[in-house]
Amino acid sequence: SFQRSRRRRPSTPHAVGPLRSRAAMAKHILCTGGAGYIGSHTVVKLVEAGFQVTILDNLMNSNEKVMERLKELTGKDVPLHKINMCDAQAVDALFAAEKFDGVIHFAGLKAVGESVAKPLFYYENNLNGTINILKAMDKSGCKSIVFSSSATVYRPAEDPLDEEKPLGCSNPYGWTKYMIEQILQDAVVADKSLNVSILRYFNPVGAHPSGRIGESPNAMPNNLMPFVQQVAVGRRECLSVFGNDYETVDGTGVRDYIHVDDLAEGHICALQKILPMTGGCLIHNLGSGKGYSVLEMVKAFEEASGKTIPYKVTDRRPGDLATVIANAAKAKADFGWEVKRNLQDMCNSAWKWQSMNPYGYDEQPTSA
Repeated sequence: SFQRSRRRRPSTPHAVGPLRSRAAMAKHILCTGGAGYIGSHTVVKLVEAGFQVTILDNLMNSNEKVMERLKELTGKDVPLHKINMCDAQAVDALFAAEKFDGVIHFAGLKAVGESVAKPLFYYENNLNGTINILKAMDKSGCKSIVFSSSATVYRPAEDPLDEEKPLGCSNPYGWTKYMIEQILQDAVVADKSLNVSILRYFNPVGAHPSGRIGESPNAMPNNLMPFVQQVAVGRRECLSVFGNDYETVDGTGVRDYIHVDDLAEGHICALQKILPMTGGCLIHNLGSGKGYSVLEMVKAFEEASGKTIPYKVTDRRPGDLATVIANAAKAKADFGWEVKRNLQDMCNSAWKWQSMNPYGYDEQPTSA
């Protein structure tokens, strides 16, 4: 029988168990922005899932030291191509030289405040870079892309946000995500064989349980948790809490926080969903569906770190809502993804990373 003939030829990769056969057929995935916070955690999960991974990153908002940490965690030399995605020639050359089966597209500028100050820089970088990636995919026959979008594409609303809620942004960063979503949906209409997954993230926090990779902002943090972490290790004096008179459990803003490893696993689920497809665009939220207030996050981090986090209440920021949380039921229904890690996991892993790496991937600056 066929089965018996396979047993007689153990030298064939298919005959030595599922791991080897999967490796023999390993799909090659390009992670743009793969040296960044979410990208690096996703690279680890991709390697663990048996994918061959390559990174494209110009290191504008990341640190090359992450590469040695990735080797330590995965046992693999993941190639890094230091390419700016706005360099169409370099992007084309990479896609021509490598045979990619899919792309996870993280690369992009992402600071809301900076986008308001430098809108043209944001539109030029995020839109042109994405168009270059899509054109290179088209030329090289790569048919699957997962795009890291954001919950910022939704029109402000206090109800749990599902994928059908109205869209509308309040800053250029958000509009770049919105516009790229539109470009991807138009591309799918034109190319019936193109597979697209759009993932709208809520608020990623935490770090790999090893404490070897994590969020390492190059400048002033834009998000709550890195700020709290930097106060805890003594890099900043105190946390500013923007408003304590919202209609929430303690008056401070409530947001949907998601462990970065849960988020990374969401990318694997989405990628595995679209790779066998024969065209189409899927849109999913990745969030927990549960909200925590600023002060609840501070308290949980104090418990994880054993440190007191001093804070002062300041004015509300214009445009901030009391509550923003996801309805992530569609991701569970479509590809079986849901969060597995809780608030304690988020804070414990974040503290392990920050306490082992007080200045992120940088050395402690020498005082003048």
